[in-house]
Amino acid sequence: MTTALATIIVLGVLVFVHELGHFLMAKFFGVRVDAFSLGFPPKVLHKKIGDTDYRLSVIPLGGYVKLFGENPKDEVPPELQSVSFSHHPLWHRFLIVLAGPAFNLIFAALALFLVFAFSGIPYLTTEIGGVKEGSPAAQAGLLKGDQILSVGGESVSRWEDLSVKIRQSVEHPLTLSVRRGDRDFQVQVTPQRMETADIFGGKVSAMIIGVSSGDHPAVEHVGPIRALGQGVFYTGRLTWLTVESLYKLVAREVPLKSLGGPILIAQVAGRQAEMGVSYLVQFMAALSVNLFLLNLLPIPVLDGGHLFFFTLEAIRGKPMPLKHREMAQGLGLMLLLALMILVFYQDILRLVQTQ
Repeated sequence: MTTALATIIVLGVLVFVHELGHFLMAKFFGVRVDAFSLGFPPKVLHKKIGDTDYRLSVIPLGGYVKLFGENPKDEVPPELQSVSFSHHPLWHRFLIVLAGPAFNLIFAALALFLVFAFSGIPYLTTEIGGVKEGSPAAQAGLLKGDQILSVGGESVSRWEDLSVKIRQSVEHPLTLSVRRGDRDFQVQVTPQRMETADIFGGKVSAMIIGVSSGDHPAVEHVGPIRALGQGVFYTGRLTWLTVESLYKLVAREVPLKSLGGPILIAQVAGRQAEMGVSYLVQFMAALSVNLFLLNLLPIPVLDGGHLFFFTLEAIRGKPMPLKHREMAQGLGLMLLLALMILVFYQDILRLVQTQ
């Protein structure tokens, strides 16, 4: 029940935010909105307010905003051209389409801001969560639960700072100050250059001592200004990591098995919801960044495909021929269906392998 409810909340909020961007920008420019739907047809509930039919539909994997005159084939009477999407200036149409992904990015920053402002900024302490057998750390006598206080006389309180200091070292002994229970002591550890996994699962060569972090994060409480700055910073960081992961996926540096679809989203949403609201909101922020970037891919049918054609229109001084756009949309739809089949396959394979 928790997983189902969390999945509905995550997908519902992110779809609503995306479509709200299109809706508000269209309204701002005076384009008539005929329908605003959460989910894909058939609709189960609907209510018409003004010109817009607000709908709740059966299939929860998306939504849409139907704009008057968005189909170039539609015949629009002269008296209604002022509210027709296709009759508006190019830059109006560009911003209306861009507003959907942009709202996903803005939502991510605001969600992280709220989490940081009310719950604090989580970080990993320097407590050791595991020691690799035969590693320099094991040879030095370090144990799970030990907390590293300093490296070479420089104090450390966050795992990422500890990791940076070790990775930047050379193969010479490092003096670590360690706390075990109520006793403090020092040990000498000589980092070794070894092959290890990066955050994408790829292999990299780095200086390590063979320890892993614990899984009990601490929290730094901050004021609203710092929370807003960190929300924007972490959103930028998430965006860059997502771009990098997409590149590595295309370059085959990251295996296809790392792909996930609705089933994986549901599983993760359920786990995050059980951990607490702040964890679920952080997951929504990360997923919202993914939606921002994926929707900007220049694939016809997606927002990025429309923006690509608008860019060509700006360069050419006139729209691309309709038959070319229709052919591209057909290919884009096939590509999107193939991607959906692939992520569902990876989801199902992951479920089977964990049984």
